[in-house]
Amino acid sequence: MLEGLEQLVLPAECALCHALLPCDRAADLVCSVCRHRWRPVVPPWCPRCGQPEPLFGLCRLCKDWPTALSCVRSAVWLDPAARRAAHALKYGGLPRIAADLAAAMTRVSLPADGTVTLVPVPLAARRLRSRGYNQSECLAQQLGRHWRRPVRHLLVRTRDTATQTALTPAARLANVAGAFQVRNGVGMPQSAIPEGSSLQTPRSTVVLVDDVFTTGATLAAAARALQDAGALSIMAVTFGRAVIPDFT
Repeated sequence: MLEGLEQLVLPAECALCHALLPCDRAADLVCSVCRHRWRPVVPPWCPRCGQPEPLFGLCRLCKDWPTALSCVRSAVWLDPAARRAAHALKYGGLPRIAADLAAAMTRVSLPADGTVTLVPVPLAARRLRSRGYNQSECLAQQLGRHWRRPVRHLLVRTRDTATQTALTPAARLANVAGAFQVRNGVGMPQSAIPEGSSLQTPRSTVVLVDDVFTTGATLAAAARALQDAGALSIMAVTFGRAVIPDFT
């Protein structure tokens, strides 16, 4: 109902370039031209973390990740065109734009066998109150509709963390270490997924969903909490992938 009211009051225009949208695309927030400006992340890449750089030996980006986190993929490069879309979702108060971002993320291939559960990366309570929604949850819900997979809020953020923007990769890992915990069936944190849960079978995959990948520190910390709780197979998908700055 709210989406219908928004479309009635606001003009059907692209939220990024403000071009008018055709009537049959009035529900979108991103026009086809802006979507075509998003550059897909394509192989060759590290088979685990998806870093598309020449690899010589062990990939340094993902070598310290928890073992259960086997695959991370991002839809597009976070260049200025895609960054505007990600910022509109995260900071611009436009949760509905998640549908456009998730449409790009659906190019990522899910495991062909077994069950898949989508798990959004949670926000700290203070940021959730300030923003009014969790952008990762918005993406997960849209992906769940497209992939026809359940979305479960298995994780809670147990402490707020400093913004990661200016931190080195090592500092990012330290900043989010221990920041996530698995919740139990009534929504309270617990240390383990219940014994016998489907998430503890090799044919079941937990897919973490987040908006942006920079060094993977947040995804690794979230995956570690799931692994410590008993999850055996974890992958992750994000909309944007940042070009990692030179911290040396």
